[in-house]
Amino acid sequence: MSWEIVVVDDGSIDATSEVVEMHAARDRRIHLVQTAHAGKGAALRHGMLTATGHWRFMADADLSMKPAEIDRFFASRSAESVDVAVGSREATGAQRVGEPLSRHLIGRAYNWLVRLLVVPGIQDTQCGYKLFTAQAAEAVFSTQRLDGFGVDVELLFLATKMGYSVGEVPLTWHYDADSRVDLFNGANAFMDILRVRVNDRLGRYESVRTCTRGVEPKAN
Repeated sequence: MSWEIVVVDDGSIDATSEVVEMHAARDRRIHLVQTAHAGKGAALRHGMLTATGHWRFMADADLSMKPAEIDRFFASRSAESVDVAVGSREATGAQRVGEPLSRHLIGRAYNWLVRLLVVPGIQDTQCGYKLFTAQAAEAVFSTQRLDGFGVDVELLFLATKMGYSVGEVPLTWHYDADSRVDLFNGANAFMDILRVRVNDRLGRYESVRTCTRGVEPKAN
């Protein structure tokens, strides 16, 4: 199939932009989007709305999931006809490699709160690998408001609110000791659970577009 890669540089201070520009000069399917240092949510919003493909796959830059596993998402989407396929470290068949116990326990506690308060039924909302149809991506990302690490919860909350079907895809996930997730980001992510509920209660998601079945997303 045809493809494109959109790299969002959220105000990095290393050579990210230069490296991407070098590859983009050789291949027009590679695109660089530069933003101010606004956070994960803002970066995802810019990237997913810049993309033009029939399917839109979001991925963390640390590649804790190997690119070869992307096929699992398309297989799941074809088998279950889901609009949003979510990478899961908890689904049957998933594997975690090298993750410290402390981080695992914090993640499970966070997900318990997420399922209790915002998105019931999803075992792993925070994995950074998700596949959207173009229609779902444009509806969800044009509506989401959070700029921080809690954006994954907000995305799934909006997708289900709009009527899009969501399925989990088991994957092999490798812990990255150089992860940018720290205690400060984790605390903000906990607060973002409440922000999603407050935003919804205050009508800040009133522009939500419901899923229109039978309407094909635009092709690449």
